[in-house]
This record gives sequence, structure tokens and C-alpha cells, in this order.
Amino acid sequence: MQQTVTIECLPEMLLGLHMNTKDFADYLKKQAAINLFKEGKLSSGTAAAWLSIERLAFLRLAFEAGATLLEDTADDFTRETALL
Repeated sequence: MQQTVTIECLPEMLLGLHMNTKDFADYLKKQAAINLFKEGKLSSGTAAAWLSIERLAFLRLAFEAGATLLEDTADDFTRETALL
């Protein structure tokens, strides 16, 4: 079941951003998905599904926004090399 969240914004904001309400909502949704992923609160798969895009497309967006996709820790190295 999907939920709807309503956010108020001033008309001046939309004019200043050169966006209509749909474009602004899409922008906020994309930014929220990326930031929640960066914070570790959403998986890339869940974020991609929320945005109705492929997971690889979301990972590309997140990377371009500065998200760290892989941590370079000893645990990560051990886990990855165990797969070889």
C-alpha cells in the first residue's frame, strides 16, 4: 500500500526553480531517495523501486551525487575475496 506525503511550498520557490509542482515533487523524491541511501536507511534496490528505475540506474545517480557505493574496509575485502 502506497502512502502520500504532502509538502507545502511557496509559489515563489517554483518560479525561482523554473519547475512546476510535478517536476518539483519528482526532484524532491529523487533527492530523498539518494540521501536516504547515502545514510544507509534505504537499500539501492528499494530506492530504485521507489523511483521506478533499474537498480543500476539508481546506483549511477547515487554515485554522481557523491554516494560511497563500496566501503574499503578489511571486512569488505575478506567478504569479496571469499567469493573468488
